[in-house]
Amino acid sequence: MRDIPTTALPDGTSIPIFGLGTWKMGERNADIAGEVATLRAGLDQGVTLFDTAEMYGSGGAEQVLGEAIAGRRDATFLVSKVLPSNAGRVRAIAACEASLKRLGTDRLDLYLLHWRGSVPLTETVRAFEDLVRAGKILRWGVSNFDPSDLAELDAISRNCAANQVLYNLTRRGIEFDLLPQAQRRAMPVMAYSPIEQGALLNDATLADIADGHGATPAQIALAWVMRRPGVIAIPKTGRAERVSENLGALDIELTEADLAKLDRAFPPPRRKQTLEMI
Repeated sequence: MRDIPTTALPDGTSIPIFGLGTWKMGERNADIAGEVATLRAGLDQGVTLFDTAEMYGSGGAEQVLGEAIAGRRDATFLVSKVLPSNAGRVRAIAACEASLKRLGTDRLDLYLLHWRGSVPLTETVRAFEDLVRAGKILRWGVSNFDPSDLAELDAISRNCAANQVLYNLTRRGIEFDLLPQAQRRAMPVMAYSPIEQGALLNDATLADIADGHGATPAQIALAWVMRRPGVIAIPKTGRAERVSENLGALDIELTEADLAKLDRAFPPPRRKQTLEMI
């Protein structure tokens, strides 16, 4: 069991800078037992932040997570997401209630709009605020919002607690504008796919730096993401042993030489880029 460092949400609540994602869980019955065991392994090692969505496995990931945390809900910080097609005032409330049922809980710590769709933001925000007043969610945020989306949202409400976006060494566009914007307003950024779905594991530069730290490429990739204030990494793995490995990233302090080497291999953005999504 380890203590995981935290960052602060805008309301002052602490949230761990490391959590576990559940994308692609709950899709195959044959995998469910292993997925539950993996998430429980995380709990046993001190992981409390878990991210899911109604879209993942068409609700299957929420069911897997609900089984994993059964009897331990109060030890967790639960994040789920509503589809844009369900982001209308009535449908968002119904979608949230369905997520709560699948998760076996009466509340979400954070509820996100998965990405922006055709429903006006004013309507989604009204639904989220209704859910807060009802105690079904404690706070709300967004996912895959670029700076212009956030500026539009700010004109409606300043209660957005977090923005979850794609961020890793190969996807550094948010460093130009979105990340500084989030840091100015003390709003955490949740980085999904921080290892680029495993694509970074075979990178020669990461392997070289990892050797110098007695670490693995995955640990270096995660340490790089989490070194920035206000950035949270939520890697997904289906293997319990990987949870321990990924947690080891918290013990790595990258040197200036390491960071310079990574900048040469993965150059930071020099201009505004379109927000990437997967």
